[in-house]
Amino acid sequence: MIRYYQKTDGKLRELEEPEVSCWINISPPFSHEELEEVAQRFDVPLDFLTDSLDVDERSRYEREDDIRLILLNTPVLNEAEEENDAIYVTVPIGIILTLDHVITITSTVNPVLQLFLDNKVKNFNPEDDSDFVLQILEQNVYRFLTCLKKLNLKRNLIEQELYDSSRNRELKQLLSIEKSLVYFMNSLSANELLKMKMKRTNFLLINDDEDKTDLFEDILIDNSQALEMAKIYTDILNGTMDAYGSIISNNLNITIRRLTLITIILMVPTLVASFYGMNIQLPLEKNPNAIYMIIAVSVMLSLMVAWYFQRKRLF
Repeated sequence: MIRYYQKTDGKLRELEEPEVSCWINISPPFSHEELEEVAQRFDVPLDFLTDSLDVDERSRYEREDDIRLILLNTPVLNEAEEENDAIYVTVPIGIILTLDHVITITSTVNPVLQLFLDNKVKNFNPEDDSDFVLQILEQNVYRFLTCLKKLNLKRNLIEQELYDSSRNRELKQLLSIEKSLVYFMNSLSANELLKMKMKRTNFLLINDDEDKTDLFEDILIDNSQALEMAKIYTDILNGTMDAYGSIISNNLNITIRRLTLITIILMVPTLVASFYGMNIQLPLEKNPNAIYMIIAVSVMLSLMVAWYFQRKRLF
């Protein structure tokens, strides 16, 4: 789906045909033929469009003549999430800057671009391509921070559930969070390197604009903060899973020990009954009250064994 937008009177307006300095957004569904048509119509290398659809593509920038490409990883919900899959995965946003247009392309519906489409980002204007790119970078970092907070909240809730149970379901959910954090750390690290290179090489041509330079500095700081948060949450989660693994193992050992002690206690009356099941002469065998006496002796011996174990703090 290829759509054209322009900002008019503070509102984003969709166009029937592209105009100079408009925003061209390409989102699913689309065909390879449509991408070839876009590449030919706007004189854009086809590789710039197809590379942006590769979910394994790393964050980078590229220049070919006057056409500039920025690939930026962003978090999205994992729609094909299964029991052990990550809650969030990262996919690239392709931002292509031509002389007359800004083209964005993604392989899935992207929450970051959706904010601009819903006109929820203030003071953005596709006509100013460098400012528009900076605002996409800024909203992308905010998206990472929001997702990190949600993952941390989910982790806290799962920990509360684990206090009362040791089911595999909660541990699998923690594993899904851990996978998401691994994706975040890799993407945030790659995004940070990308932004630092863009700043060093003046890729957006903003060194003479103090406001945009300051905004870029703030974005770098926020990205570093998000990366540090992801590392901290990963360390906490790893420690939590190791601790619960030890707790589960310890609880299992305690349960097995208690079952073993109960088996030993129950073995005493079984041993006494086994003696009186032998076909030999035994005391009290002709006494009509022998059964009660034998039961009393068995219970007394079992209680003595249980008292001994309790004294040794084995229970």
